[in-house]
Amino acid sequence: MGFIGWIVLGLVVGAIVKAVMPGKVGGGWITSLVLGLVGGVLGGWIGSLLFNSGKMEFWNLGSWILAIVGGLVVAGIWGAITGRKSNA
Repeated sequence: MGFIGWIVLGLVVGAIVKAVMPGKVGGGWITSLVLGLVGGVLGGWIGSLLFNSGKMEFWNLGSWILAIVGGLVVAGIWGAITGRKSNA
């Protein structure tokens, strides 16, 4: 899959991450989309290393699962780093 494909997949994953972890990802939609983009690329890269597959396809279910898991991991790390700020 080309670079543009990973960008599109990452943006979709960002929207999915925002829907799955609405309170955990601070910063709104833009932050979620960027985290999804980073997570999608990270998930694709790790998947290609683990499964020894140099080419991941856009319409492959495995690519989507790896990108979503990568997005959730990156969003979880982001939430742990930034922390939840209380208004108390």
